[in-house]
Amino acid sequence: MRHLTQRLSALYTGVLYDVMRGMGLGPCVLPPEIRPLKEGQILAGPVFTVEGKTGSDFDAHATLLGWTGLLSQAPAGHVVVCQPHNHEVALMGELSAETLKLKGVLGYIADGGTRDCQFILDMDFPVWCRFRTPKDIVSRWLPTAFNQPITIGDVRLCGGDYLLGDRDGLVVVPQAQAEAIVTEAERALGVENKVRSAILSGVDPQQAYLQFGKF
Repeated sequence: MRHLTQRLSALYTGVLYDVMRGMGLGPCVLPPEIRPLKEGQILAGPVFTVEGKTGSDFDAHATLLGWTGLLSQAPAGHVVVCQPHNHEVALMGELSAETLKLKGVLGYIADGGTRDCQFILDMDFPVWCRFRTPKDIVSRWLPTAFNQPITIGDVRLCGGDYLLGDRDGLVVVPQAQAEAIVTEAERALGVENKVRSAILSGVDPQQAYLQFGKF
């Protein structure tokens, strides 16, 4: 698992997407509105999924108990991906990010909001989200499932799938085909390097494409 994460982090989302498109796989790119707090961070690793629900009058203690339970279950060496079904409150904050980083969690992605952004930036913990707000989850949100299939945009994610994020966005790699996809992406990257070298040496771009079958 760790070795595959390292190999994945050496790739980029464009070549990964090209390979998956060529293999005829389904939707794999998360919505472009989900962006990193810190541009330029690379995030790669196996996924631990979280799903939740919104309410208007949850017990405050229950919501905090549920949230800290989420933090307790998040496993080291994974990327937590949350489908909160909420576009009002923050699903990540300073203390939570500190906790996850200390546990060895690789990063956190929410199809929703976050807060305490400057603190998170200062600690250099990778967080991706749709928006920022000071509103927290107290009395408003509860987790309902861990490591069960979730859907974000048109992409279905399951616990154990892999994910790569960079400046271009986030690509999800199905666990069952992860090894084959990464291997093919590494091969494609090698071909791209040959095309680049050819272009830089003065080869016509169309001739380079015809020679290497890639552009």
